[in-house]
Amino acid sequence: MSSESPEAVWEAPEGSWASSAARRRNMQAIRSRDTKPEWLIRRLVHAQGLRYRVSARPLPDLRRTADLVFRPAKVAVFIDGCYWHGCPEHYVSPRTNSGYWSAKVERNVKRDRDTDQKLDEAGWLVLRFWEHEPSAACADKIAEVVLARRSFGVPRCN
Repeated sequence: MSSESPEAVWEAPEGSWASSAARRRNMQAIRSRDTKPEWLIRRLVHAQGLRYRVSARPLPDLRRTADLVFRPAKVAVFIDGCYWHGCPEHYVSPRTNSGYWSAKVERNVKRDRDTDQKLDEAGWLVLRFWEHEPSAACADKIAEVVLARRSFGVPRCN
């Protein structure tokens, strides 16, 4: 049995983004859904009597999921993490492997804009919030928009 720690002998797989075994474990542990900001907003929206789908595809043929989906009202809600979605207020480029991570965040932002456009073209309203925004304010805005679209009907796209 070797007395070396697992990190001492660990080598990143060829082409890997991981700079160390610890970094790899850390990054793999980051949740893609059910984050604390999402959970808080969902709880507040639910308390206002609204029901929704969680981590669902608004459009079945689009391989992207929204954090909350209100199908009849055609509202898709995204709660974006400041790091992963390039928040202009909080995003800081990493010191390690910065070229890879900056390009990754840039691709995420482009994908977000593409998602917004595709949903808009299909008659959906997209609401995006940053994880640092007050949960109560986000929940109130979501409820206001969903209730208005239910009351006045969803605009049709031809």
